[in-house]
Amino acid sequence: MSPDSKGTWRELYEAAVIETDVKQMESRIQAARTAIDTRLHDLQMDHGGSPEERHALDDALTGLGVLEREIKPSRPG
Repeated sequence: MSPDSKGTWRELYEAAVIETDVKQMESRIQAARTAIDTRLHDLQMDHGGSPEERHALDDALTGLGVLEREIKPSRPG
């Protein structure tokens, strides 16, 4: 795993959190969720990662869930 691959999920998560356009936020949330799931899978496969990173991943997934609930009323239909 490259040194910046850990940053990838973080960067995507941060981009979702600061996005103000609801339509773009949805795609940013999905991109962040995919990157987080990939990182969790990588950690599971090699039993790696620190407890701090695992906690940060869990927190990020929780944060994405909050964002999704906040924008849901804004979605048409």
